[in-house]
Amino acid sequence: MTANASQDNRAGNVASTGASNGGGDPLLRIRDLQVAFGKGANPVRAVNGVDLDVARGETVALIGESGSGKSVTLRTILRLHPPRQTRVEGSIRVAGQEVLTMNAGELSRFRGAVASMVFQEPLLALDPVYTLGAQITEAILRHERIPAAQARQRALALFERVRIPSPERRLDAYPHEMSGGMRQRAMIALALACQPQLLLADEPTTALDATVQIQILLLLRELQRELGLGIVFVTHDIGAAVEIADRIAVMYAGRIVEQGPVRTLMREPRHPYTMALLASRAQGSLARGARLLTIAGSPPDLAALPPGCAFAERCGFAEAACRTEQPAPVMIADDHLARCLRTDDTAQQPAGAAA
Repeated sequence: MTANASQDNRAGNVASTGASNGGGDPLLRIRDLQVAFGKGANPVRAVNGVDLDVARGETVALIGESGSGKSVTLRTILRLHPPRQTRVEGSIRVAGQEVLTMNAGELSRFRGAVASMVFQEPLLALDPVYTLGAQITEAILRHERIPAAQARQRALALFERVRIPSPERRLDAYPHEMSGGMRQRAMIALALACQPQLLLADEPTTALDATVQIQILLLLRELQRELGLGIVFVTHDIGAAVEIADRIAVMYAGRIVEQGPVRTLMREPRHPYTMALLASRAQGSLARGARLLTIAGSPPDLAALPPGCAFAERCGFAEAACRTEQPAPVMIADDHLARCLRTDDTAQQPAGAAA
């Protein structure tokens, strides 16, 4: 076995170690996921070899700049991308089921009942011409043969569970009649309607004010403990990731460049991109009276990725080999991985050195 193959094999094990939570197979198991858009000679390679495990009762946050592949990864789990314009390779297994080989009927039964999604903007995700109660009831009846009255009672119980005031009256409200925070609670209720095992949250707090953001994060944590959900939480807000996640996976140019427990990544980041993200946080820089740090340059063109490390042109640690060699995953510890040729050097530097 070559050195790179050995490292790739060890990288495949890091998610299993980090997502063990009592042993057994992970709830979500992604291996070598690749997603490209377009059929021409230079398709947009939005996801490039992602490996990720999520255990039951665990929250993993995907963080990174816009365009890093976070939401594409999330939506691919439910196969929401148009198939004619999308090429997907690799493996996605949820609760032991291979998602990428499901036919239309299997996929319909899978969505909602096994895995469901909380979208970023519920006003666009919810149907404006149906009441919230009708939408939740329809989702339940689609998966279960029960009387409509019983489905409505479950919808009412879900509204109570997500703490929507006057739940019976709000069941007959339309999405536009609710505030942003109440719509997001209704979106969470809809996502939980068929008792899924895996919840995919695509930046669910981005459009909300700070107080409501905290309320939604606390609600998700409470629901996870109560229902034993596995959660993949996509965000560009490191603070939100720290509040809700057990582990963080950092994405850049379609790859997970570092992943590990929250405390580990916050205290001992080893990939220069993770270090730069942490250094550019407002609370980390402005609280000390310093200027807000930024990451120089721009992310690479996903239709023409460089042969080496995609972050090399923006990295303060980069050397010649970084621009020609694709870095293999390096195991920093049993539950901590980074894709970087310079992990020995980054260990000796403060977080802001790569910015």
